[in-house]
Amino acid sequence: MFWQALRNKNIKSLILRSWSISWPMTCIMFFVFLIGLSDVYVAGRISKEAQAAYGLASQLYFIFSIIAFALTAGTVSVISRLFSSSAKDDFSIAVDTSFISAIAAGILLSLFALAFSGSIINSFNVPQVLKGLTAPLIRIYSFSLLFNYLLLNTNGILRSCGRIKQSLLTMAVVSLLNIGLNFTLSFGTPLGFKGIAVATGISTLVGCFLNLLFLKNVMTRRFKFSLAILRNIFSIGWPAGVLQVFWQLSVLALFLIISALPENNIEILAAFTNGLKIESVIFLPAFAFNMASAVVVGNLLGKNNQEDAFSAGIVTALAGVMIVSALTVMVMCNGSAAAALISNNDIVIRESIRYIYIALLSEPVMAWGVILAGGLNGAGDTRRVMAAVVLSVWLVRVPLSYLLGVYFKLGAPAIWWSMNFSVALQAILITKRYFSRKWFVCKHIEPVV
Repeated sequence: MFWQALRNKNIKSLILRSWSISWPMTCIMFFVFLIGLSDVYVAGRISKEAQAAYGLASQLYFIFSIIAFALTAGTVSVISRLFSSSAKDDFSIAVDTSFISAIAAGILLSLFALAFSGSIINSFNVPQVLKGLTAPLIRIYSFSLLFNYLLLNTNGILRSCGRIKQSLLTMAVVSLLNIGLNFTLSFGTPLGFKGIAVATGISTLVGCFLNLLFLKNVMTRRFKFSLAILRNIFSIGWPAGVLQVFWQLSVLALFLIISALPENNIEILAAFTNGLKIESVIFLPAFAFNMASAVVVGNLLGKNNQEDAFSAGIVTALAGVMIVSALTVMVMCNGSAAAALISNNDIVIRESIRYIYIALLSEPVMAWGVILAGGLNGAGDTRRVMAAVVLSVWLVRVPLSYLLGVYFKLGAPAIWWSMNFSVALQAILITKRYFSRKWFVCKHIEPVV
């Protein structure tokens, strides 16, 4: 079945189609990586405590963005198929509906984060110094949640309707502005490390305005809202939201497990934060191909080209694995230099290097599973993707990390190996589902009535 997909008569056009979306998405993810790297670098130059606090605050920020990820996943699946179909009126109404929903959800989550973030932080079993530093950061992040919701949503709309290069331009501006403000506000004003969060808010606001300019001619200009379209988006998107909840909670659980280590827990927390940022050089391109696969598969299913959709997902995954494998070798060869670049603490550097040499071994396997999952998402098969990820993380990664790292006192390396085991299980489950082809008959887009 694998080789049969590669013998598809349209394989050349499928490769070109996939690459036309994949390379801009890879560039976008590189800009996202630069933002995260500058955040970690600036925090690390202030103190190891500020760096660890930033890691905790950023995880909470992503948890509060869960509904945005769900809306975007549903939006991409629905709009990518409507865009390639003959239902052009439904397409414009779907854009309006998605945008209005993102505004409403962003406002609600901003208010929720402002009201409850302090209590959530105080409930964590982390050193008191981290609680004091994390609280002001997450309060500022809470104000920018609405802008983040709109930026994620409008970027999803742009790539779904063939305007990926406009999204690329927006993220280039957001990245340059965010990095510049990071240094200016953190080192040149009394804000200090809180300037990291302020820079995020300002840059995402600018990104929202740019995307709205790009989308003004695909909206109805009367902002039509369709409950039927929202149901379509929700039915496809909610599993992606649940997946993100469990994923981000698993990262948070790892923070708490690391906090329970008997020695150098703050340094290892900082190293984990740094390791994730360094690793993002690799997994952000994988997620770029994931999103490209969702769009390509969704567009082809909108034209009822099921076999081409299947082959396109395979081609995209293979291309992504080759790129990720090359990047993995490059990062591992330069792991020591990368770790020293974003921290000046010897213990943090040592633990970051250890993380790199262990966790990065599973990156090609991760890329294969993640990119195939993108194709399943584009087909609307988000429930099976959710099940595969949640099972691998909460039946393997989290419990095994605690058992090996804390209970059996094997330390941080055992936690990193537990992460690798869960990646392998996730890839196996996703591959089995993709090659079953049962996702050909998943979600169909209901007409607007």
